[in-house]
Amino acid sequence: MFMLFLEAAAQVAVIALVLGAGLPALFALGVRSFAVAGGAGSDDRSGSGTPTIPSGLLRAIGVLCFAVVVAAVLVGLTIIVATGLGQEVSFDHVFPTFTPKD
Repeated sequence: MFMLFLEAAAQVAVIALVLGAGLPALFALGVRSFAVAGGAGSDDRSGSGTPTIPSGLLRAIGVLCFAVVVAAVLVGLTIIVATGLGQEVSFDHVFPTFTPKD
């Protein structure tokens, strides 16, 4: 019984880390990549001469980060709406679809 509790607690902890800290960190990475691509932080004070990442690639990384965050929010809203309608969400066909509860 205690092992079942520990397994459930571990699952909750992993989901909390991914959604609770992971999505905001991903959003922050997207904001930072757009800021650096726009010229913020472009002055090299260290003098190390490290190669810079092209601004097009930084913008693509930012768009990808924002797309993942928006997709996660939309999936969460879909699950909330489905539950409110007395249904559940199925991911059998890649896209989330509403299915009647069994």
